[in-house]
This record gives sequence, structure tokens and C-alpha cells, in this order.
Amino acid sequence: MRRAAVLGSPITHSLSPALHRAAFAALGLAEEWRYDRFEVDEAALPRFLRELDVEGEGWAGLSLTMPLKRAVIPLLDEVSPVALGVDAVNTVVFHADGRRTGDNTDVPGLVAALRERGVERVRSAAVLGAGATASSALAALARVCDGPVLAFVRGPERAAQMREVGNRLGVDVVPEEWDRAAEAFGAELVISTTPVGATDFLADAVPEQPGTLFDVLYHPWPTALASAWQKRDGVVLGGLDLLVHQAVLQSRLFTGLPDADVVAAMRSAGEAALSQPG
Repeated sequence: MRRAAVLGSPITHSLSPALHRAAFAALGLAEEWRYDRFEVDEAALPRFLRELDVEGEGWAGLSLTMPLKRAVIPLLDEVSPVALGVDAVNTVVFHADGRRTGDNTDVPGLVAALRERGVERVRSAAVLGAGATASSALAALARVCDGPVLAFVRGPERAAQMREVGNRLGVDVVPEEWDRAAEAFGAELVISTTPVGATDFLADAVPEQPGTLFDVLYHPWPTALASAWQKRDGVVLGGLDLLVHQAVLQSRLFTGLPDADVVAAMRSAGEAALSQPG
């Protein structure tokens, strides 16, 4: 038996088990692989990793959600340049030689989700919010945006943070005040990384001909902003798009099947899970 799991706190809401189990089934691995979830916070993470019987229990890897993406870094043997660039690891892979390596599939997952919807290159982009997901958004924009990126944030501290991340990633970030966030809608691509309800006040500001909106929330869906965007016939991507594409990349790392196409299976499982009451 081979094993993988998602760790975080809180963790009961995670869609990762549904997505990865669907991938295993689609690949004909359901009898050979299992995927679980564990409630683990920052304080408990070192002990969890220390006591994990990787070889004996057949552990292939771990998915990490908040608040562990940064806390895990000093506990690993090697971290990918992408993960170091955004200071966040969401994937741990256990190797036969005993090494534990960390990667970040959120960044390429964002890029893959955009490409699936025909967004290959843009001349302008804007990010709403700061934090770990916003950093991943900047890293993705380093691959798809030819111009500067406007970052609408609250306060000078977050503005400085986004500028520093941009410098590290080679992205020209122009911080803007949050109360001017409606100005983001002039960009070809807008990525919203804010909590539930934070962008509701912007719904009435969506222009007649909007570009592409990537709202990383998936529940409740659609958000007020995404709904307004859709009514204007703009291209809208949601949090499930990101979850699916980053999980596809994780599954490939865990199973060692780099060409496995499980996008449809994971998306169907995610939609089914989100449709369940409660």
C-alpha cells in the first residue's frame, strides 16, 4: 500500500482527499493507494514528520495547507526554487534515499488553469490582496504577464511585502491602496486572493467589457464579484480550478506518473463534494 495525505489546521473542509482519491481511481490505483487527512498545526508538525514511518507504511508524500506551508521549510532536506521564491511549500515528497523535498504546485497550477481557459500571455495584471496566495499569484504572473502588476492592499506594510516578493520573483509590482481596488478592473487579468466577502463591494464596479478574473475562493461560489463578472460575459476562473490543477501536479509527484491526465476526474470529484449540503 502507498500512502499520501493532506495536513493542516483546520482540515475538515479540505477537498484534497476527494480530488486525490478520484485521481487514484482514474489511474487504476484505488486498491494500491490511500489518501487521508490529518489535523496538524505548526507546533505539532515537527513531531508528526519525525514519527512518520515513511518506509514501513509506504508514504509517498504530503499535501500541506495553512498554516504549514512556511513552517515546514526548515524541516526539509531540499526545497525547490519555486517554493523558495514564494516562501511556501504545499507539497512534500518522500524519496527512496530518505530525502524529504518540498515543492509548490500552486504556482504552476495557476498557470495551467489560466492556459486551460486560453490565457497564455497578458500585457497587464492586478492582484487583490496580500499573503501567501498573493505571492503565488505574483510568481505565476512572472510567467504570463509582460507588464507591471498592480497590487491592491491594505496598509504600507503589506505594500512593502508585495514589492519585496515582486523583486525576488522579477516582477514589477506597483502597490496601490485598497480603497482604489476598482481600478484593478482595467487590467487584462485580475487575480483576487482575498477572504470571503472582501471584494463584494466591488461587484457594481465591473466594467462593460471585463478581461479575465481568477477568484481563488471556491466556497461559497460564485462570489459576488465572480457573479457580476460572469454577467458581463467576462472570463471567470475560481478556486476549484486552482485546487484541481495544483492537485494534478501533486498527484504526478506522488505517483511518479508525470503524464497522468486526471484533470477531468479531479474536477468532477471536486464539484460533487462542493454540491453536498453543509
